[in-house]
Amino acid sequence: MDDAQIRSVRSFNRAVTRRIGVLTDDYLGRGRPWGESRLMFEIGRDGASARELRERLALDSGYLSRLLRSLEAQKLVTSRPSPHDARVRMVTLTRKGLRELDAMDGRSDDVAATLLGPLTPTQRQRLVAAMAEVEWLLRVGTVTIDVADPASPAATACIAAYVQELRLRIPAFDPGRGPTASADELVPPNGLLLLASLDGAAVGCAALKSIAPGVGEIKRMWVAPALRGAGIARRLLVALEAHAVGMGMPVLRLDTAGTQAEALALYRHRGYREIAAYNDNPYADHWFEKRIGTASEASA
Repeated sequence: MDDAQIRSVRSFNRAVTRRIGVLTDDYLGRGRPWGESRLMFEIGRDGASARELRERLALDSGYLSRLLRSLEAQKLVTSRPSPHDARVRMVTLTRKGLRELDAMDGRSDDVAATLLGPLTPTQRQRLVAAMAEVEWLLRVGTVTIDVADPASPAATACIAAYVQELRLRIPAFDPGRGPTASADELVPPNGLLLLASLDGAAVGCAALKSIAPGVGEIKRMWVAPALRGAGIARRLLVALEAHAVGMGMPVLRLDTAGTQAEALALYRHRGYREIAAYNDNPYADHWFEKRIGTASEASA
């Protein structure tokens, strides 16, 4: 990124915060600051745990507690231990809080109408489309990639989704017939599993497995369909390459089916070259290899 991009983002932020009125302690004319109002929207009509609220809004525990205390003092929210786990605090809106949420929803609609009102129909469509694009890109930017336990529920769900997709793309696919990638093979020092997460939910995975001294194999590369085209697969692959260097696997190999056009394009773009078959995977049509000398090369 360059300085002009940074300046554009900062200018956009200033324009939006001023236009939607978050700079006062009377957001939406309801007598409270934006932070408290945003928290009420997030609690919503169904309620949420304090943990969920921290994750969704990226708040530290102390600041969230202060916001909740203020809303409780206004008799807008209440909190209690979860009936399933006393360590978890559940937060819900009171009857007064639900009435206030209805009023805030109405005011929010008014603010949106104020933004759109002065524009022509064509300009409104352009603004709404641009907002949708900005929202999507901002969400993509919050995706995190971390090493995970391959036996965890999130990892298991991702791998199950990966297998289900292969069954749709490859007739009679049976995961038991190809090379293995069991949970015990995907933990250091012989391997690892990466999870991509968005708002606390796993949306992608990729694994690394040692198959020979200094040689790693990439397995279980998958991204949720709704987030494809957002560069998450590339980020997973780059992260795997960096980990491979650190784990003493400067040579990476992989196989893939001819029906996985997106994967083929990604691997070729990242410098993987096609080689002769190195395994007997009955579902593979292409085999690739890449030699990575340094961590800087892996992150390029």
